[in-house]
Amino acid sequence: MAQNRLTRNDIVRAAITFVDVHGLDALTMRRLGQSLGVEAMALYRHVSGREDLLEAMVEALIDSLFDNRLMRQTPASWEDYLQRVANTTKELALDHPGIFPLIATQPSQAPWLRPPLRSLRWVEEFLSTLQQFEFSDAAAVGAYKSFTSFLIGDLLLQVHSTNFAITDEDDHDRPDDDSDLSEYPTVNALSDLLSEDHRQRQFDDALDELIERIRLSPTN
Repeated sequence: MAQNRLTRNDIVRAAITFVDVHGLDALTMRRLGQSLGVEAMALYRHVSGREDLLEAMVEALIDSLFDNRLMRQTPASWEDYLQRVANTTKELALDHPGIFPLIATQPSQAPWLRPPLRSLRWVEEFLSTLQQFEFSDAAAVGAYKSFTSFLIGDLLLQVHSTNFAITDEDDHDRPDDDSDLSEYPTVNALSDLLSEDHRQRQFDDALDELIERIRLSPTN
């Protein structure tokens, strides 16, 4: 890519792709420049440094949720809306497991912007949508807090589990042969059960329970 045609968006998208392939620890301005065919100094014309780049990557991923086909459809109900947001965010987390934890750890514009829906655009979208379904102010804010707590907790666990992905629920990996579990007999006996992968079912069940709690909330 010609240096004079390089844009901030080009750099951010390239950084996301780089981390998806090589991992976050491998990301440096020099290596990213090499992947783009430019010197690292060319990147500093568009980003002030690695921290600025990380924040831009987070913002780009959060904004990309609005372009998902699920989010472009008009929700039939507030329950449908929460289902759409939850599953769209889950797709993003699993597509970018090396970057998603940054959504939880990078500073946001205000302390009340909660990950993963941590942009002003998202808070506006979320609250105004619930109000369209006759949520009170307090109920909409309460739902935002409960919903984001559920999402970030569950999805960080799912992202962590991708490092030990199980492709078949009937094929459960036991601990490595080098692991000595002789001092942990209960863990050893239950290791097959512990390694079972029911993430999708657990995600769906927890989301259903959250929606039911919001439905029964006295402020709704």
